[in-house]
Parts: sequence; structure tokens; C-alpha cells
Amino acid sequence: MQTKKRMHFEISERKLLLRLFDIGFILFALYVIDQFFDYHYFEFKKLKFQGLFLLVCYVNLFGMIFEMYNLQVASNRFQILQSAILTVTTTVLFYLFTPVLSPELPKNRSTIIIFYFTVLTGLLLWRFFYVYFLATHRFSQNVILICNKHQADELVLGLENVDPHYKIIGFVNSDYLSQEDFPLNYIKEIEKNDLPRFVSKNNVSEIVIASQKTDGITPDLYQQLLHLLESGNIIREYTQVYESKTQRIPVQYISRDFYRFFPFSRSNNNKLYLLLVGLLEFVFSFIGLCICAVFIPIIFILNFFWNKGSLFYTQERVGKYGKVFQIYKFRTMTENSESNGAVFATSNDKRITPLGRLMRKTRIDELPQFINVLKGDMAVIGPRPERPFFVKEIADIMPFYETRHVIKPGLTGWAQVNYSYGESIEESLIKLQYDLYYIKHRSVFLDLSITFRTITTVLFYRGQ
Repeated sequence: MQTKKRMHFEISERKLLLRLFDIGFILFALYVIDQFFDYHYFEFKKLKFQGLFLLVCYVNLFGMIFEMYNLQVASNRFQILQSAILTVTTTVLFYLFTPVLSPELPKNRSTIIIFYFTVLTGLLLWRFFYVYFLATHRFSQNVILICNKHQADELVLGLENVDPHYKIIGFVNSDYLSQEDFPLNYIKEIEKNDLPRFVSKNNVSEIVIASQKTDGITPDLYQQLLHLLESGNIIREYTQVYESKTQRIPVQYISRDFYRFFPFSRSNNNKLYLLLVGLLEFVFSFIGLCICAVFIPIIFILNFFWNKGSLFYTQERVGKYGKVFQIYKFRTMTENSESNGAVFATSNDKRITPLGRLMRKTRIDELPQFINVLKGDMAVIGPRPERPFFVKEIADIMPFYETRHVIKPGLTGWAQVNYSYGESIEESLIKLQYDLYYIKHRSVFLDLSITFRTITTVLFYRGQ
């Protein structure tokens, strides 16, 4: 008999919900002001379609840049207030100063103030409603794992850290050969014979199979899973769940038949997509080098007093198909910083000068890399190019690492906007998962997402 399911939202559904109701509440607030007050700016009877469409676009665009659709931000009251104020301020400024498409700029300052606070109030009313009534555990999704006991805690943390509403409430041990006893911190073990009753009693909406040994799925357990599937319960494979939740490829849970699970994005060979990207990269590189030319005299003078060394810095990096090239940067470290050999840069690296730290935080140090883009060594978006020494070291330990080299490396990428600077082999594994996700899902939409989030990184001073 099919059990009654608890209502829950997937990550994509929550993001769509936020976008739709952001617009709905803002337009409703503006409609109320228009109907009941003497207000002559955003008037629905006189408003043209392009004026309405422009406001919707601005809210969504600046909402992305200021992280309004980051679910961690959307669940925190202080961060909501901060991102909402930044989004509304930027939206209203841009909307007011594009009068060709938006209504004519009002002459009365009070009208502008009313417009601003109406948009802000409408947005905040919805967002605080979301925090108190929707972003709560009453909408969480109860899940059971089928996995080896020694993996259980790691698997739970890997998913719940990304989506706190995805609650793994128990697991069935599929490693019947192991006699070792592992202490568990985060999850309850369920006896195989008790699985159907546990599913029914706890309103379980999904069963995730994470066992890497098919022998662990005994005939009895298989029959139970089959009956649960027939009763309407969802059964999914862990790598699929992990990829959809974290937007990373779980290479640590995939054996050497990796390419069965990793179809490359068609965009990697799509000539129209590559032509469009190439044209945009040329435009961005030209603009980037113009900005770089503006900064060169300023950095030269500051460099003379605080860095006391060469202005530019070149270093070997590994590019597409493993080809080594010279990357160009503004120097951010002291000279002879690697006299004892190559090491990973760290967040509080003493080799980084005060000026260099400022340039890294704002990504100014990477402006000369637009030369590499024009030369064809790099793309604007792609995996970050690594040094040959580290590529060899990491590839010896980490399977699939050199898969990153099937496309050009980039100035920014999916790993850079989702994760901090890789300071160790372990952190390089996490960045590899993001890089492989980009290669697998590469598209115009994903490129736009990376572009907006890169702008967020610069604005919030998150570079390293």
C-alpha cells in the first residue's frame, strides 16, 4: 500500500519558487500602490510590456549577482536583508536610468523613494515568509541509504551539507562480509528485515543505493526494494543524487568504468556554441586588456613601494590536451618565493605581499591572462590551469585528473565560483569534481551562471 508522502521541494523547485514569488510580490506591492495612492510612475494602465519585462529581468539578473537564489543565503535572515537591499538598490537605479524602455524618469524625488521602498517591501515580505514557513524542516525529505557501514557518515555529510532539507534518517548495511564495528555519529542502522516497516512509519520519500558491491544487495533485500518500488517509493543511485545535489561529479565513488557515467557535453564539439564563445571571448579579452592598461601605471607605482620586484610574472601551466604554456599575471608574491621548491599557495601565505593580497582578492592580478585568451592558450571559462609539477603529483594519486585537459583552461570556472582556493591534494579532488561537472554539463546557461557568480566573487571580495 502506498504511504502518504510528506510535501517537500527539490533544490531546483525552491529556486524557481523564489524567482516566481519575488516577481509576484514585487508586482503586487506596486499594484497596491498604484491603485490606492496618488502615485504616477509605475502605473499598470499606462505601462508598456517592455517596462514590465525590464523590471523582471533586472530583478532576476541582480538577484543572481547578489546571491538572492543561493539557498543558504535565502535561509538566513541577515543575509536576506543584505542581498535584498543590494538587489533592489541596483535594480531601481538601472531601471530609472533606462527610460527608453522603462517609464519616464519622475521629476519628484518622493516618487522615486516610494518606488524603491515598495519594491524592497514586497521582496522582503515574501523572503521572510519563505524563511519562517517554507525553509523549515516540516518540508524536509526523509531518505534511507543502502551502503557499506564504514561509508555511512561520510555519505550523509556529503549530501546534507549541500541540502539541509535532505534528511538521511537511516541506512541498511550492504557490506555483509565485513566483521569490523564502526562507530556511527550521524545515522541510525536499519535491519534489512525491518526496512518496509521503517519506510512506512517514517514517511520515507526516497531510497538511495550507494553500495559499491552488488553482492551486498542480497536476494531478500532485492525483493524488499522491488516491493517498495512497486508501492510508489522512489529508488535512486547515489552518484546521480550526489551530482544533482552538489553539482559535482563524485569520482571517489566511481570505479575505472568512469566513462560509462560521464558522457561529455555536446557543447564541447558544437561548432555554433564554440563560435559564439570565441567571439565573446575576443570581446571580453579586448575589454579586459583595456582595463588592464588602466591599472598598469597604478600597479607599477604601488609595486615600486610595496612589492619591490618585477611587475609581471610568468609561469608554466598545463593547457588543453596537456600542452604546456606560459601564463601571464601581475606579480603578487615576493621574488624567489619558491627557492625551496614548488608548494601550494595557502589562504594566509606569507609569500604573498600586502599589495598582492589586495590584487588576488579583487582578481586584478589575473587581468594580464586575457593575453593568453587572445593567444588561444586559455578560455574565459574553464578549469583553472595547474602547474606541470602539481599535475603530475595529483594525477599519480587521483584518477581522472587529466580529464580536465579535454577543454581549454579558463580565467574563471565552475570550481572557482563554488569552492575556495585548492591548498592541498584533498581540496584539488573537490575542485576536480566541479571541473568534471562543467565539462559534462557545459552550456550557454552554465557559462552565464559562472559569469554572474564571478561578478559576485569580485564584488564581495572573495578572490584568493
